[in-house]
Amino acid sequence: MSDARPTHERHVPVLLGRCLDLLAPALTGPDAVVVDATLGMGGHSEALLQRFATLRVVGLDRDPEAIALASRRLADFGERFMAVHAVYDQIHDVVNRVVGRPVEGVLMDLGVSSLQLDEPERGFSYAQDAPLDMRMDPTTGPTAAEVLNSYPEDRLVRVLRQFGEERFAPRIARSVVAARARAPLARTGELVEIVRAAIPAAARATGGNPAKRTFQALRIEVNGELAALEAALPAALESIAVGGRIVVMAYQSLEDRMVKRALARGATSSAPPDMPVEPASHRPYLALLTRGAERAAADEQALNPRSASVRLRAAERLRPTPEHLRWTGAA
Repeated sequence: MSDARPTHERHVPVLLGRCLDLLAPALTGPDAVVVDATLGMGGHSEALLQRFATLRVVGLDRDPEAIALASRRLADFGERFMAVHAVYDQIHDVVNRVVGRPVEGVLMDLGVSSLQLDEPERGFSYAQDAPLDMRMDPTTGPTAAEVLNSYPEDRLVRVLRQFGEERFAPRIARSVVAARARAPLARTGELVEIVRAAIPAAARATGGNPAKRTFQALRIEVNGELAALEAALPAALESIAVGGRIVVMAYQSLEDRMVKRALARGATSSAPPDMPVEPASHRPYLALLTRGAERAAADEQALNPRSASVRLRAAERLRPTPEHLRWTGAA
């Protein structure tokens, strides 16, 4: 059953003040634009629009329900807000089409949204029995049930290991194959019981729900999340104007490592170490704004448990790259 509460009651934006403060120096101009690449229920976008009186926000989300809810929530901001049904790896094309120039800010709040977790029928939560769906865009793509019932055992092992970092992947995959031979898997509750039975009792005693890593792996596989993020990070960086800023929040180590590498690459000189003079074209084009990954304070974690695993990284664009110049028509 869908949650009927207002969106501001259903979702508490993570590290909200810190996100706004990091983006603020880039948003002083009257024509500033921020792309909220993971719109969700619009909490971060609403706060941006409230704090910066002339700011425009373009919100992207692959989930049609998120687009509808956020659009209703932000309707009072009129033309200052636009929602676009798109995966964030399309950010470059959306900015080109909707804004027509590089933007001053990009915000990315990765992973599964509160909207998706809190609606049992979406199948994202291992805490409630529901259909095995897990699609962020329920209008397209395979469901978790289709993955579980059709992948060969060795492929299931790879998915669980790569995307869930699950050390008992072979045992779980073997149990899934045995169970589906009796009847196709259809419910999250079935999967939770299969995983629980496959993991040794000693390992089940710590670390929370033993199905957590399996659900993470399936969700990532169903939605192609890491492939989308790998494409989205460079596209987002090329969409930011000089002086513009990007803020990215990740909630699991696989995503955070990708963000760390992308930002570190831009903040490192590409000149050979023995080159006596560093050419301008080899200088870093990003400046890191955080020392490592920032975490939510204990008081925020107490109020909002979903902030406990967040890792925030941010950077500022220092100069254009050749690709950036070509995109803006300056080269």
